[in-house]
Amino acid sequence: MKAIKRSKKSFQSRRQFITKAAASAAVVTLGAPSILQALNNNEKLDIAIIGVGGRGGANTNGVKSENIVALCDVNENHLARVGKQYSKAKKFVDFRKLYEKTNHIDAVVVSTCEHTHALATLPALQMKKHVYCEKPLTHNVYEARVIREAAMKAGVATQMGTQIHAGDNYRRVVELIQGGSIGQVSEVHTWVGRAWGWQSAAQAKKAHDIVSVREKPSKKDPIPKGLNWDLWLGPAPERAFNNVYFPGPKWYRWWDFGNGTMSDLGSHWVDLPFWALNLNHPKTIEASGPPAHPEIAPASMKVTYEYGARGTRSALKLHWYQGTEKPEILKRENLPRWGSGVLFVGSKGMVLSDYFKHTLLPEKKFKDFHRPDQAIPKSIGHYKEWIHACKTGAPTTCNFDYAGWLTEANHLGNVAYRIGKKIEWDHVNLKAKNAPEAEPLIQRPYRKGWKLV
Repeated sequence: MKAIKRSKKSFQSRRQFITKAAASAAVVTLGAPSILQALNNNEKLDIAIIGVGGRGGANTNGVKSENIVALCDVNENHLARVGKQYSKAKKFVDFRKLYEKTNHIDAVVVSTCEHTHALATLPALQMKKHVYCEKPLTHNVYEARVIREAAMKAGVATQMGTQIHAGDNYRRVVELIQGGSIGQVSEVHTWVGRAWGWQSAAQAKKAHDIVSVREKPSKKDPIPKGLNWDLWLGPAPERAFNNVYFPGPKWYRWWDFGNGTMSDLGSHWVDLPFWALNLNHPKTIEASGPPAHPEIAPASMKVTYEYGARGTRSALKLHWYQGTEKPEILKRENLPRWGSGVLFVGSKGMVLSDYFKHTLLPEKKFKDFHRPDQAIPKSIGHYKEWIHACKTGAPTTCNFDYAGWLTEANHLGNVAYRIGKKIEWDHVNLKAKNAPEAEPLIQRPYRKGWKLV
């Protein structure tokens, strides 16, 4: 099937078929996209890839079983390299131009830098295309809300790039927590060892990660051949090109382009308690660390979220630690000190987990413990879940509804840190009730020529 040559007429006919098929379905899976593809598992999706370098390369490889019909990247070197493998795919430098020619596209994979995720994703949702977007879903709280609500309205298959979510270990931990194995959970401690970003000299020495650049550079470096720097900046404030921003992952330490470790690794590590405890919006957020730098995210900091009771789950506190910050409970209770981990503290015991293993504590208490029956099926694969959902209407486990709340919460940790005040959060109106100074960090203005509509 030469999908890229599909005519507008055939595309509309296909959509008419889809609409009729969806309307005539006797049973619709709960949580399934309302727009079902007229495909079976043997027919291929026509996918556009926005961002083909870095994570984009891995994501492209993850969906290579389908028809890659369009490629877009602001770096023409990446475009040329990947274009050799997908020679029939149309090529674009500006994703806005790609969206002007969408008749041949069923789905979009977004793997740009964090500050352009929302702008590259929203048009696809508005056109009712299925979307896979790399984590974090957006650059700020407001964008996360816009994308989550647009996805719900579109009714398409969505997935955020939280690959570990498909792992068996997380699923078994979720079963333990939701099955009541450690009783009511009152607190969660989540920590990561990565210490990238701004830090004091003492912190840098302790973390063995001295960052030489601490201020926004004033000098201009030559723009690498093939890179469209203006398009790379996108909605971010204009500035001269400098090698401290590009190539990745340098950019994600800078507030204008990323949000540091909190939003990056938070997408993976906070995912586990978010899933296991059915979390969404926190009531309060409080953070601490070195004085906030105006340009660069911190290497080390900690955040405490307070969540109200929900359903059968009691109120709880979720603590985040990064870099040199670590939970005191590990030392106080003489617990295993894994480099990164999630510790659930319940009324009947604790569960300690990382990406690939977990243990019940104290070990003596759970010596003869019988695990609950497996309730969450083994994943068919992170990318395969999304592809399967696009074709059949089956739900995905890390869809934009779930990922939107997770992304909002992670960004709020940075907001609380940057304003240096405990936030009382109004999730309905996206307002820090006691801190109007947080407003520019919740939603920022875009550079001229860019807008989120």
